[in-house]
Amino acid sequence: MSNWSDFNDAKTPTNVIPKGAIAKVRLSIRPGGYDDPGQGWTGGYATRGSTGAVYLNAEFTVLEGPYARRKIFSLIGLYSPKGPDWGNMGRALIRAILNSARGISDKDVSPQAQAARRIRGFADLDGIEFVAKIDIGTDTNGDPKNEIRTAVTPDHKEYAAAMGPVTQSFGFQGSAGAQAPAQPAAAPAAGMRPSWAQ
Repeated sequence: MSNWSDFNDAKTPTNVIPKGAIAKVRLSIRPGGYDDPGQGWTGGYATRGSTGAVYLNAEFTVLEGPYARRKIFSLIGLYSPKGPDWGNMGRALIRAILNSARGISDKDVSPQAQAARRIRGFADLDGIEFVAKIDIGTDTNGDPKNEIRTAVTPDHKEYAAAMGPVTQSFGFQGSAGAQAPAQPAAAPAAGMRPSWAQ
């Protein structure tokens, strides 16, 4: 039988990136208009769902490699009325994103590393570039969909190849893809703080 008359053995199309793939991505937050200044949620970045859960509606664009320009949509949990687990998972993901984007080992507890894990608000995350490990979940119909649940930090053997040469210790690619310094930054003068620590 001709390949073009019998399609029983044709592969079922899938648009899912394989589980475990490592890729450099850019995070864009789709604003939901929900603010809670008491929590530090300002600028309209957060979204409040019908169940009362609050999250960041995240769009990750793959920047390089075989999946370049592919988009992955995930939620970063901030609050759930069911308990703290979802918010804690969201905080862990954001910590990993900051470590990845700013070239910080997760084990580094120096004052510089601690400052690099602080943000002034969610605007600092909008446009940030980091290395992600791609996972597979299911959508509302039960079909497979890509998700990002973790970021790859400098401790991972594939980090340097995926992130590229622009990331130094405590250097980073910040909002809107600002480039890290070409050389490791000198210690700030007395009374001055790195831009990401302000």
